[in-house]
Amino acid sequence: MTEKQKILIVDDDTNIAELISLYLTKECFDTKMVADGETALTVFSSYKPDLILLDLMLPGIDGYAVCRELRKTSQVPIIMLSAKGEVFDRVLGLELGADDYIIKPFDPKELIARTKAVLRRFHPVQSSLEPASQPSDKTVQYPDLIVNLSNYSVIYYGENVEMPPKELELLYFLASNPNQVFNREQLLDNIWGYECAVDTRTVDVHIKRLREKLNDHESWAISTVWGIGYKFSTKR
Repeated sequence: MTEKQKILIVDDDTNIAELISLYLTKECFDTKMVADGETALTVFSSYKPDLILLDLMLPGIDGYAVCRELRKTSQVPIIMLSAKGEVFDRVLGLELGADDYIIKPFDPKELIARTKAVLRRFHPVQSSLEPASQPSDKTVQYPDLIVNLSNYSVIYYGENVEMPPKELELLYFLASNPNQVFNREQLLDNIWGYECAVDTRTVDVHIKRLREKLNDHESWAISTVWGIGYKFSTKR
């Protein structure tokens, strides 16, 4: 029997937390509810959730701080929940490492759909036993860089680089189309699709994260084409 995937719900609004738990339970998820950030950090190591639904406005430690703390040791998927819909808040959440951002009030069906979508993207990172160097039709390779979409791995100068699914998918897409320029709307459509609820700055945030992990190489680079978008540049 397949083990249920675990969802940690962090929200101080009991009514909302219970409603979310009810819908997730109907979809055969195992859920656990906590009402503050400090408890969330304590429970995380013992409960070992597959995904966290994290409200931003929490008593004590807020959701931003919880996300920042978790990202020091874990790449567990995080979907932020907030009534704050300003661009600054959404971008900050993504910069801190959230995988998605949902604005309250939300349709429970949309929340379920997004939860499943994020879990689908993250699942290969946790479950695959395939060696990163194994040949694959979903692998792109450049000097000192291998991006494998089959097992969601990135090998940079012989070392594995941890990155969330969306970052890896963006890197793979660009590297699979070398020297082709894509605007932000095209990248949103190809990587995030209909699930994207934020503006084009989402792309900028993820490009920034990639550049922090992968320095420009003498043979390739993630380049900005000013006024248009981005491309994976290679030197012929």
